[in-house]
Amino acid sequence: MRLLVRRGRILSPADNIDFIGDIVIEDSTVKRISRRKIELDGAPVITPGKPFRKALLDAETIVVDATGLVVAPGFIDIHSHFREPGQEDAETIRTGMMAAAAGGFTTVLTMPNTDPPNDCQAVTLFILQEARRHGFVNVKPIGCITDGRKGKDIAQIGEMASAGVVAITDDGDCVLDGTVMRRAMEYSSNFGVRVISHSEDTTLSAGGVMHEGYVSTLLGLPPIPPQAESVMVFRDVSLCELTGVPLHIAHVSTKRSVQIIRAAKAQGLKVTAEVTPHHLTLTDEAVSDYDTNTKVNPPLRPLDDVEALIDGLLDGTIDAIATDHAPHNITDKQRDFLEAPFGIAGLETAVSLCLDRLYHKRGFPLGLLIEKFTVGPARSVGFSGGRLQKGQQADLTILDLNKRVTVDPSKFYSKGKNTPFGGWSLLGAPVMTITAGRIKMIDGRVVLD
Repeated sequence: MRLLVRRGRILSPADNIDFIGDIVIEDSTVKRISRRKIELDGAPVITPGKPFRKALLDAETIVVDATGLVVAPGFIDIHSHFREPGQEDAETIRTGMMAAAAGGFTTVLTMPNTDPPNDCQAVTLFILQEARRHGFVNVKPIGCITDGRKGKDIAQIGEMASAGVVAITDDGDCVLDGTVMRRAMEYSSNFGVRVISHSEDTTLSAGGVMHEGYVSTLLGLPPIPPQAESVMVFRDVSLCELTGVPLHIAHVSTKRSVQIIRAAKAQGLKVTAEVTPHHLTLTDEAVSDYDTNTKVNPPLRPLDDVEALIDGLLDGTIDAIATDHAPHNITDKQRDFLEAPFGIAGLETAVSLCLDRLYHKRGFPLGLLIEKFTVGPARSVGFSGGRLQKGQQADLTILDLNKRVTVDPSKFYSKGKNTPFGGWSLLGAPVMTITAGRIKMIDGRVVLD
């Protein structure tokens, strides 16, 4: 397979690349990046946004006409829940990978709160085997910090690391015992895996279903104070200072958390952080009609928190945008608000949401936005990726900044249709993903073998 991606705006912030040019891909590898136009006579041409015959994808050489489009390093999501093994009614590795490709992602890191949880080598190997079998995107599993995510005994970190996990977390639950968290951080440093903190003091958040404030009082819903997050962010940042071990903070949602992380970075601590598109685009007022699709953990916050999160992205306090893709079956989300599970299915809306609400409506710099989806996530979890360089694996995401899309959950590849963004009209979308030199999505449609 040989691909020529022609005349796109190649934009790779980590490589200081921003010019109109061509990229040649051979045998899954980037062979050449050039400002000059490269000719391949007789090769079939595929243009995103225009019809084509599927048989063209089997040609030995293909030209992708990217005129007017942005060609970026493959987007990376460092926080997704694929549910398999054990919860295949909500998502499988295959449907999760398809949703990722459709959403513009070429690499996804999967959270370990499956059933059984990914706390041992056997589960890690199963996930990797299934991912290789389907092949739509690169999958990098994340393992548990503790056995069974119970917060007590440290999991088999060394064995999981040798099998292929790139990080550890008990995401969905916090490691409440500070000593256990400290020992896990110290131990994990021997294997080069990053520790990810789900920062939630459950003694403060217990029983709560939304942010504590005016809206929760008006609705009569049990509240979660913002301090449930910020006090645990402070604890884990303090453990980072104590141990000297790098730490990543998942799904930051409060102004106070941003302040703590900003101060930690100013101190020189090895702390990184992520934020989700739904925390950047919705406030707690979205809960007002009791739509369970707005029930997320951490909860949606007031506008001043949203503004603080955006400021944190702009000044480098927050390193990455991560979907926290959390699919659920329809029956579970149709339960009463108090009983429904937390979570939004986010892989297929994340990029368009950020292009529309951040880039188009707020003037967020495009290069910086791409950084938060590429090299920012890669650096946060300590693996190489998010760059466009000769000789590396050819993972690309191609964007049409002017394509208008309407969110239709019924057309999601994900089994999870739980989104509060249904019906939203968004400007900007991923129109092609190329993973390991193979086209995996065109115009929102996943390429099936």
